[in-house]
Amino acid sequence: MTAAVRAWAELLRVSALFTVPGDALAGAAAIGRRPNGGTALAVGASLCLYEAGMALNDWADRDEDAVDRPHRPIPSGQITPGAALAAAGALTAAGLTLAAHAGRPALTVATGLAATVWAYDLRLKHTQAGPAAMAAARALDLLLGATATATATAGAGAGTGATSSRTAAPPAAGAVTPSATATGFVGASAPSRSVAGKRRGGPVARLLGRIGRAVATATADREPRRAEPPRHVQAPARPVGIARTEGPTGTPGAVRRAGTVHPGRTALPRGTTRTLSPVDSAVRAAVPAAALLGAHTYAVTAVSRHEAQGGSTAVPLGALAAVAALGAVTVRGQQGLGGLPRLPGRDGPGDHHRPRAGTSTPPGVLLTALTATYFRTAAEPLLHAALNPSAPLTQRAVGSGIRAMIPLQAALAARAGAAATGLAVMGLVPLARTLARKVSLT
Repeated sequence: MTAAVRAWAELLRVSALFTVPGDALAGAAAIGRRPNGGTALAVGASLCLYEAGMALNDWADRDEDAVDRPHRPIPSGQITPGAALAAAGALTAAGLTLAAHAGRPALTVATGLAATVWAYDLRLKHTQAGPAAMAAARALDLLLGATATATATAGAGAGTGATSSRTAAPPAAGAVTPSATATGFVGASAPSRSVAGKRRGGPVARLLGRIGRAVATATADREPRRAEPPRHVQAPARPVGIARTEGPTGTPGAVRRAGTVHPGRTALPRGTTRTLSPVDSAVRAAVPAAALLGAHTYAVTAVSRHEAQGGSTAVPLGALAAVAALGAVTVRGQQGLGGLPRLPGRDGPGDHHRPRAGTSTPPGVLLTALTATYFRTAAEPLLHAALNPSAPLTQRAVGSGIRAMIPLQAALAARAGAAATGLAVMGLVPLARTLARKVSLT
């Protein structure tokens, strides 16, 4: 390793990179889906934004590091401040570009993540809000993986709906076609709410979609509404953005689309809720896992504020208690996830490891082992730092807390029922340990 390469590796803290892919993988597992192309884009975006934060961190702390850690690349003169700042900007742009390829919802989350990273490094790091900002960044990183995975799945579902509309019979007046709602999206018979679906469909598919929507609209306006489907026919799922009510005689009542009441139709009664889009449902399903990962990040960041001088006993003890509580919550059992809607009569892409709604599976051997690994990795160095709050032991506790994110991500994936994903994430541990011997995590 040449001097220049080593300097950049230290600036970017490449040994900590292996703690990043597990965020997106745990996010995909939290919504009950297998990793897909959207997950890969989320991993790439996360890596770029993480490294942007590392470069920006050293640029912002260059004066402080000149006193406390003069061996760092910028104070030692190995890398100029301008080069570090340019690298942070370029990596941020690259991360947002990758997120944009995963879809507009993923880009929205990635933009919030990038803003949080820059706000932390430039303003919030040395304030009381610093640990909370870093925790929010890790939570958003997991949500980025969930959102990108859900968007990719949604695009595939919308494309299927558009294709099936070629051979489907014209929809009955007031009825909702299965091709439009099989995956919870509005397909050929109603305006699409999926950006990814529009992008994936070709010109012919889009033209057929417009024709189908025009026919459905004309039929709905000119013909009286029919009664509900026969009892032996299962009514299809409601499309995104449409809510219905039942009239006093059981016939279909008002229809509202995207908050608009159509002329001649009554408004929805108070208290009626609109159907969530699959991407919104995915984000909600991933929030518990994101909160656990964010809580761990908060504890580690609070300890890191004392790593240069040491001297704190209460903070490592508080972090130790937090790690114990997080382990207890994680190992309580697999979560029953709402996740993305399933196709009628089919298994979704992630249903191979998805628990039934409303059920709870006792913690298995894998979940227990992964949680124990997480606790052992983080707890012992924190205890040592509490007993002897010197700077070296505090730095060791921070480094162990960062490495502990990998088994925590794996445990969160196993908790959601994705055992294979959890084992794949744990495969990053030897790589992170090997590289940490050459490049410091902190």
